Amino acid sequence: MERLHIAFFGATNSGKSTLVNAICGQEVSLVSAVPGTTTDPVRKLAELPGLGPCVLIDTAGLDDNGVLGPERERRTRAVLDETDIAVLVVAPEVISSSQKLGRVPDFGTIVTLAGIPCVTYTRGESVESLLQRIASVAPKMEEKFLTGRLVTKGDLVVLVMPQDSEAPKGRLILPQVQVIRELLDRGCTPVCCTPDSLGSTISGLKGAPALVITDSQVFKRVNETIPPDWTLTSFSILLAAAKGDIDVFVAGAKAINALKPGAKVLIAEACTHVPDTEDIGRVKIPAMLRRRVPDLEAVIAAGNDFPEDLSPYSLIIHCGACVANAAVVRSRIRKALLAGVPITNYGIAIAALQGILDRVALP
Repeated sequence: MERLHIAFFGATNSGKSTLVNAICGQEVSLVSAVPGTTTDPVRKLAELPGLGPCVLIDTAGLDDNGVLGPERERRTRAVLDETDIAVLVVAPEVISSSQKLGRVPDFGTIVTLAGIPCVTYTRGESVESLLQRIASVAPKMEEKFLTGRLVTKGDLVVLVMPQDSEAPKGRLILPQVQVIRELLDRGCTPVCCTPDSLGSTISGLKGAPALVITDSQVFKRVNETIPPDWTLTSFSILLAAAKGDIDVFVAGAKAINALKPGAKVLIAEACTHVPDTEDIGRVKIPAMLRRRVPDLEAVIAAGNDFPEDLSPYSLIIHCGACVANAAVVRSRIRKALLAGVPITNYGIAIAALQGILDRVALP
């Protein structure tokens, strides 16, 4: 289940950090009378009454006039991409300050135009009252099955999970864990194997599975190993459908055929990680693209470093976003569409590059 992302915005010293600390019942953010104490967004996981699992995001003041003020404001505005609910925090003295009054309402307009539910909190109000108002505007965090309509109760599902140098030692990657748990909750029987043991796994099955889910990087190998009438998809494609817009991603993959020599492609990662020699986004996908398009330039954008100007790019290929919420992915899709740049997803792009996109099942 996705966590509701609640972000707190306002002028410097309006009480944002104090409010976040009061909600959590602990010191999450440093509180000081010195303006600009909060410099970068601070995130805290919390379970809130009436709201369930949430991520609270404290941000820097919107009226920071210091040397780093513009950069702090840029990072604060970037938080909007992951925000499900915005809380505008206003102190009584800020309301009477003509210098600061113009900034917060302006940001409130930006929040409204972005389509984000918003509530205003005036310092001195009770936390309980605020939480009630947040709950009244909160979007329903409906439980959305990653596997969609591809499986039903009692189905046997084969999961093919490479354990190469990119896999975390001693544990599975998050999408694999999420899918296994979901299959168990749905009354299915997951059978897990690696690409090397897929053949023996198939031989041991008493019948055909309802679905085969693979890591996208071994799509071609798995497709060549299983019978052609078996239903096949990937973890990345399941995430693409759950957090993004699968139709937009499929349409975006078709732009691969239109790439010209020297094209610039943006590889967007929602998380930040130290890349390895077998990295799928930084190594394998660019290599596949360059085998088809000479002199192609792959630009990596990790974490929050998604470019504001997308005009230089002929295509955007986004990761599965296993650690990001749907708001981040959908915000990036909107920006790509507004810029007229096709956008697709790791799994869908790999399937297209390997000529099996029509073969792959979409949730």
